Amino acid sequence: MNTESDGITGVIPEWVPRAGFQLRMTGVQFDAVRIDGDRGRRIADRLAELTGGDPGPVVEQVNGARAVYFLVPVGSTAFKPWPPGVTPLAAGPNLVTYVPVPALNGTSWPLSWRYGPSGSLVHARLLCAALH
Repeated sequence: MNTESDGITGVIPEWVPRAGFQLRMTGVQFDAVRIDGDRGRRIADRLAELTGGDPGPVVEQVNGARAVYFLVPVGSTAFKPWPPGVTPLAAGPNLVTYVPVPALNGTSWPLSWRYGPSGSLVHARLLCAALH
């Protein structure tokens, strides 16, 4: 764990870059669920409502498909009934996936935190339920 403080959420996780953005391999610190466009943003905001404003880390992209990445615990994307248009991202045999992670401060275009890291990851079962 990085001991640097962001002034808002306390300790910055070591997987958050200091500047710009970096690709992080799934299956190490987290897996992810990707939902493109406004649907992903609506779901992120719904999770924030359900969790008192702390849904866990959610990254959004402003270009291309306007992807939204929900960072979930390693292994939690498996065996869930994800609906069409939702892409679970995890590592496995002969499979490696990466998720873009922006810095908390500074320029990280085209990525930003919709909800920053706060100590816990997005609860995959709650995310799956919110999608149905």
